[in-house]
Amino acid sequence: MSGLPGVGKSALADAIGRALGATVLSVDPIEAALWQAGIARDQPTGVAAYQVADVLAREQIRLGGAVVIDAVNGVEIAREQWRTIASDFDVPLRVVEVVCSDIDLHRSRVERRVRDLSGFPELTWSYVLETKAEFQPWIDERLTVDSADDLEANISRALGYVGVA
Repeated sequence: MSGLPGVGKSALADAIGRALGATVLSVDPIEAALWQAGIARDQPTGVAAYQVADVLAREQIRLGGAVVIDAVNGVEIAREQWRTIASDFDVPLRVVEVVCSDIDLHRSRVERRVRDLSGFPELTWSYVLETKAEFQPWIDERLTVDSADDLEANISRALGYVGVA
């Protein structure tokens, strides 16, 4: 999964995970757990959360399972780690990028969202805009879905893309 914060990645990731019987690894709860364990926020906990997801994904794939990574994946270094795992295990990598063509809808979702991740700050629109400024365009083959569209239709498209539907 890839896309700006608050765009709807988690809803789609969870649905894909359920349909595949796959483990869904979300970097935000992992980062929150690092903070809860006493690792200071001024440390590179975002990078560490991606690294923890990498290790857990490798273990699940080694055991024969499928994995859905729920993360922004906005920069090339993050994306490369998923390509490397797919290559190392000779498994397919299917990227689903979630966008929201309706900026007002996206902002409204961000401003109303309450995730209740202990110790994890709620998302702000200014943070989304900062992330958007740093978000690098994808060059890989991928499916792009618009979260302004019907969620069930997007789930169906994504499952078709990953080879389930």
